[in-house]
Amino acid sequence: MLVEDDRDISEMVSGHLESEGFRVDKAFDGEEARRLFSRNRYDLLLLDLMLPVVGGMDLLQEFRRESLVPVLILSAKGGDVDKALGLGFGADDYLAKPFSLIELTARVKAAIRRSKQYSRTAVPDSDRTIRVFDLVIDPDNFSVVKGGTEIRLTAKEFAILSLIATHPNRVFTKAQLYESVWNEVYYGDENVINVHMRRLREKIEDDPSDPRYIKTLWGIGYKLGDR
Repeated sequence: MLVEDDRDISEMVSGHLESEGFRVDKAFDGEEARRLFSRNRYDLLLLDLMLPVVGGMDLLQEFRRESLVPVLILSAKGGDVDKALGLGFGADDYLAKPFSLIELTARVKAAIRRSKQYSRTAVPDSDRTIRVFDLVIDPDNFSVVKGGTEIRLTAKEFAILSLIATHPNRVFTKAQLYESVWNEVYYGDENVINVHMRRLREKIEDDPSDPRYIKTLWGIGYKLGDR
């Protein structure tokens, strides 16, 4: 679903994605997006922030409470604060206007590919289950359970946690994390990593300010906590 109130941009983006083989539903305001979201299942949401009726940030929070569908923000508000807010509220990626249709297509394909990869419903393999203290990570079913309670993570949060948990003795720099999870070259945008790590810790840690599962090595990167 593409949620964009500028009809020229909407037609340009939807036309290009359809030529790439995607089916695109279009919404031109927040209320219309709500109706479409309640009736259909989507592989990806492309969401503008500045929308009439219901704002993009409000929509993002509503959608994230109900679904883990990947969300890619498209917005002219490209400042660090807006990016941090969008990512903090649950978006998976952020693309500032004006953007290249080639880059947009690449990010759309990558987001859908990651989502499908982590939502496979295979028969669990007990040998692949990862335990870190009372945290149980099942890579096959894209599930995380803590103390018997399932924790809902986005695709990128799950990818970060799984990557670190499957390499217990390794320290990951922010560049290594970004390039492994986003599959893109890291250009030093620490804010993206910081926001996703903070959001992940808020979900899995008892005390995010004193993390137990994912430790920070200041000036170096992140590693799994001692089991």
